[in-house]
Amino acid sequence: MSTLHAPHPQNIMATDWNVSQQQNSGLQQETEQAVLVAVVHGDLRKEVVDEHLDELEFLALTAGAETQTRFIQSLAHPDKRTYVGKGKLQEIADYLERHEEISLVVFDDDLSGKQTGILEEELKVKIVDRTSLILDIFARRAQTAQARTQVELAQMQYLLPRLRGLWTHLERQRGGIGMRGPGEKEIETDRRIVRDVISKLKDKLSKIDQQNETRRKNRGDVIRVALVGYTNVGKSTLMNLLSKSDVFAENKLFATLDTTVRKVVIESTPFLLSDTVGFIRKLPTHLVESFKSTLDEVRESDLLVHVVDLAHPQYEEHIDNVNEILNELGVADKPQLMVFNKVDLFRVRHFDDYLDKKTREEIEVDLQQRLSLRYDAPNVLVSATTGENVDRLRSELVERVREMWTQRFPHRTPMWAGLLYAEQQAREAKE
Repeated sequence: MSTLHAPHPQNIMATDWNVSQQQNSGLQQETEQAVLVAVVHGDLRKEVVDEHLDELEFLALTAGAETQTRFIQSLAHPDKRTYVGKGKLQEIADYLERHEEISLVVFDDDLSGKQTGILEEELKVKIVDRTSLILDIFARRAQTAQARTQVELAQMQYLLPRLRGLWTHLERQRGGIGMRGPGEKEIETDRRIVRDVISKLKDKLSKIDQQNETRRKNRGDVIRVALVGYTNVGKSTLMNLLSKSDVFAENKLFATLDTTVRKVVIESTPFLLSDTVGFIRKLPTHLVESFKSTLDEVRESDLLVHVVDLAHPQYEEHIDNVNEILNELGVADKPQLMVFNKVDLFRVRHFDDYLDKKTREEIEVDLQQRLSLRYDAPNVLVSATTGENVDRLRSELVERVREMWTQRFPHRTPMWAGLLYAEQQAREAKE
């Protein structure tokens, strides 16, 4: 990933941040060695911070970095200058001095431009925070013009408030004396350029949105179903099973950035199924804003299929995070069908070998009932990998799609009605 230096005003559009020109921006292609840093503060517990660092390590791996070790410090609040205290900062510096192969330090919270500059000066390696790491992954994953524009917009919005701190860092490198006046002018120049870029990107996205809206209007009277959920829960794999398509799926975070829409026909019942970008905790607000156009499929859907990784230790927290973002998008009140995926892995992690089949079934039925009550939504336990209960999921989808179609178009005969009547007549004839 590019170290977050302020770009020269005349070259700001040619930096690594510009994903429209450099799709392979971000961390170098070869694997980098990294350490992770977090602070336990406020109401956080160390166990929760450990879980957050597990996810941060997965993010780093997705971006192309291997984690060597972690540093955690308990503070009343993060230090305004260095995020961690002086003693912990020296401990990190000593570790880096003993391990020269490490070129990257990743912080679990967002850093200001000033903090980034000071930390780089003290530690002599690249400093990356959680948001910039996510942006790096997004920049790599972006394939379409819309996704690349959205990522670039998010990057510019991330960069804008950090220019002053980053320029202060550069002034120290360049000596400072004699540079302060011009530096201030260059900061203002950069700010104007970044704001202009942001404005142009928003206009570009607006035009793309209009084109997408036209396409959505041309889809006709079809019920729309959207797959939503935390990142890496198996949405794309389910999409492939349900639509018999070939959507890219990978065991890494944010494998899908661009919304994929497929027409699905199950038991003669057609509907549109969309696969959307996965959510994640601490998702930056400006990133949500940038990707709202992609998430139009979610806002305009009739039914949300909320996919959950049942085998993940923090799946309940993941559900809460997704619901918070759905609330931000104004779609929390849409009908939901919850799909608890990876039930096969859940059994491996939670069932002992001595449990008999009947006991296992009883535990799963009880779990499903408790989940239905807790989240006030029907649910299905499936395994997208093995295909277990996918047929039941298809039946649940068909039932809800037909019900919604009947409510929306009460005076129109659906295309599947004649087929169902013919099937019923054939059964009666056999009897």
